[in-house]
Amino acid sequence: METTLFYNFSLTFIFFLIAFKLFFFQTKKRQCYKNLPPSPPSYPIIGHLHFLKPPIHRTFHSLSSKYGPVLSIWFGSRRVVVVSSATAVEECFTKNDVVLANRPRLLMGKHLGYDYTGVVDAPYGDHWRNLRRIGAVEIFSSARLNLFLGIRKNEIERLLRKISRNSREDSFRMLVLKSMFSELTFNIMMRMVAGKRYYGDGVTDVEEARQFRELMTELFENAGAGNPADFLPILNWIPNGYGKKVERLAERSDLFLQRLIEEHRSNKDGVSRNTNTMIDHLLSLQESEPQYYTDQIIKGFIMVILLAGTDTSAVTLEWAMSNLLNHPHVLKKARAELDSQVGQQQLVDESDLSKLPYLQGIISETLRLYPAGPLLVPHYSSNDCTIVAVEGL
Repeated sequence: METTLFYNFSLTFIFFLIAFKLFFFQTKKRQCYKNLPPSPPSYPIIGHLHFLKPPIHRTFHSLSSKYGPVLSIWFGSRRVVVVSSATAVEECFTKNDVVLANRPRLLMGKHLGYDYTGVVDAPYGDHWRNLRRIGAVEIFSSARLNLFLGIRKNEIERLLRKISRNSREDSFRMLVLKSMFSELTFNIMMRMVAGKRYYGDGVTDVEEARQFRELMTELFENAGAGNPADFLPILNWIPNGYGKKVERLAERSDLFLQRLIEEHRSNKDGVSRNTNTMIDHLLSLQESEPQYYTDQIIKGFIMVILLAGTDTSAVTLEWAMSNLLNHPHVLKKARAELDSQVGQQQLVDESDLSKLPYLQGIISETLRLYPAGPLLVPHYSSNDCTIVAVEGL
């Protein structure tokens, strides 16, 4: 009995000792900063984590309305500056662009960003600049994207035929556009990347498609979950299973992407059906510069394309359709413009967009009102800087 009491007392004492040291360290750390932006009252240890209730961008908007366009908050032991005015944002990405070019090192970036070597998580420097150059010239240039125009047209035609078939079956049949748009964007991206469809008809390898769909579901679930230990490092000492879960997910994703690369590598001299994919192009560059265009670099680009270019596009399409259905007069004007500029005998082509200003306005307004990513990927300050006359950041 005495041993049990002593053990419980020891645990309690150690807990309070650690909590006190954390509180003292955090308080002292905060006092050493001067000229910080205004900040709401915070709790010891957790800081302002109790404010983080979804949707977070509305929480930040509410705080900025009260404390100003530049405010300082604490995510546990991490100090975060929230910038929400056009003037301040312009200063961040012009005068302070190099200082704020880095990203915070989070658990997801370590495992899914190939130990912070991908284009999103890589620190500012020669490696990052080379990644940006590869992305701008070899992957996302207008010339490269135009090569995949046929893929985009084919997938849109497949979607329209599917909607047409469903509407003929029943005049008032309900269609779930959300899943259709998601399948559309994933099929477009994966046909551009690897020449494969993983959703709907035309799937050549059912088991591979199933694995891909499961991976994507888990990736998006964990990418949006967040890791408390990123803000409270002491939690890394407490096993919670999240780190191991993300690590296993990263291993499975890496294995899947590596199989795709090996498949294209083995077919590059043969009779592969798809030789105009992103993987094939990057593998051809690998032959001339093998020390830089490594498999890890290629897999990192594919991961970024899948995480950043699929769900965001599907969500934007969904919001655009929702707004049109809820504003019939806008839909009527858009149809009139399409009929006059394109006609009813053919589908809209990407080249038609320049003569459709009203449709361009609908797209811009959708992105303004319902951005798929209302918060930018966070930046990390590598040195002190001044933002709108607020020093010490």
